[in-house]
Amino acid sequence: MKRINALCLVLACATAVLSSCSIDFGADISESPTSEGNGNGSNAGIITAGEWNDLENWEFWTGLISGQSQENFYRYLEHWSLFTEGRIPVTVTDVEDNPVCGAKVELFVDGTLVWTSVSDNIGSAELWYSYNSNPENDTDEMVTFTVKVNGSAIALPVQPGKENIVKCVDILPCSKSVDIAFIVDATGSMGDEINFLKDDLMDILKKVSISQSDKSFRTAALFYRDEGDQYLTRHDNFSDDPATTLSFIKKQEAKGGGDYPEAVHTALENAMQNLAWDEGNYARLAFLILDAPPHHTQKILDSIHSSIKAYAAKGIKIIPVAASGVDKSTEFLVRLMAMMTDGTYVFITNDSGVGNDHITPTVGGYQVEQLNSLLIRLINKYSE
Repeated sequence: MKRINALCLVLACATAVLSSCSIDFGADISESPTSEGNGNGSNAGIITAGEWNDLENWEFWTGLISGQSQENFYRYLEHWSLFTEGRIPVTVTDVEDNPVCGAKVELFVDGTLVWTSVSDNIGSAELWYSYNSNPENDTDEMVTFTVKVNGSAIALPVQPGKENIVKCVDILPCSKSVDIAFIVDATGSMGDEINFLKDDLMDILKKVSISQSDKSFRTAALFYRDEGDQYLTRHDNFSDDPATTLSFIKKQEAKGGGDYPEAVHTALENAMQNLAWDEGNYARLAFLILDAPPHHTQKILDSIHSSIKAYAAKGIKIIPVAASGVDKSTEFLVRLMAMMTDGTYVFITNDSGVGNDHITPTVGGYQVEQLNSLLIRLINKYSE
C-alpha cells in the first residue's frame, strides 16, 4: 500500500529541524500531484496534518481509557503493556518561579529508581511509575514518592495525574543548541512518502528564515526497514550543516518490507546508540515517521519499553508522525511513546487529497495544517 502522506511528513520534519524557522506557504492543496522525489520542491507544502497532545488534554485521554467511550481503547494499552495511570507530572522552577530547563528529575518508589526525566524549556518533566503494568495504588489516594532534582532528594506528597511544582536551587545551564533527528520507515510502502519528503525538505530549506538566532541546530537522520531486507538501519550522524542531512535523505529509497510490522524497535535502539545526542542541549527532538507498528513479541516489547525509558532519561521527545498505513493499535502505541517522553502526536490527514486513506484519529478538536508548517511550529514550541 502506498502512503504518500508519510513521506511528506518525514521531509517536512527534516526541513523544519534544519532551520527551526517560520515559513510562508503559498501552495494550493486542492490538487493531488504526483511527486518525482527529485528534490526540486515542486510539490512541497501540500501534505496536511493535525496534532494532538494527550498530556495537554489529560481528561480526554483518561476518559478514553476509562471506558467512558463505546469502544474499549484500554485494550491497546494492554496489548502493548504500557499504562498511564501512574503519571506524575512535575514542573521545575527556580526560586523566582521561572522554568528550569535541563534539570535531571528522578522518581524513586520504596527506594528504587523507577523513572528519570529531564525538564524541558518550560520546566516540564513527566514521571511514570508502574508504566508497564497496572499500578497497584489507587490513583485517588495520596501517596509519597521520593523525587530527586539534580541529585537533591525531595519528599513529595503527590497524586498521579496532578501537577507538582518543584523549586530548584542547583541549576545547571543548558547550551543554546537543539538536536533534531528524523527516524524514518524506508520500506516499500513508504515510497511515495519519501519522495514527497525530499521535495518538502528542499522547499523548506529554500524558504525558511532563521527565527531563533540565539540558538544553533544540529540535524541527523536514520532510516530503517525490517529483518531480511537489504539493511536494517542506516544513519547519518548529527551535523550543524543542514545540507549534510539533506544530502543523506535525498539518497534514500523505499524498498523491502513485505509484512505489516517493521523493525521499529531496532530503529529506536540504534537512533539512541548510534546518533551522538548532546545531553547538554536546550532541546532534543526525535521525529518518528512511520506507517506500521513493531512486531509483537515479548522481546520486542521489552526493547520498546527500554527505549522509551532511555529517551525520557536523556530528555529526548519522541514526536511520531503517522502515515496512511497506521491502524488504531499503532496509533495508541505511538501516542504512548509521545506521552512518556513529553512529546506530542502528529498525524497526516486526508484534507490534501494526496495518498491513501488515513484513519480518523481518536482525538478531540484539532486544526488542519500544512505538515511543513506544523513541524516547524513544534520545533519552535519546544526550543523557544
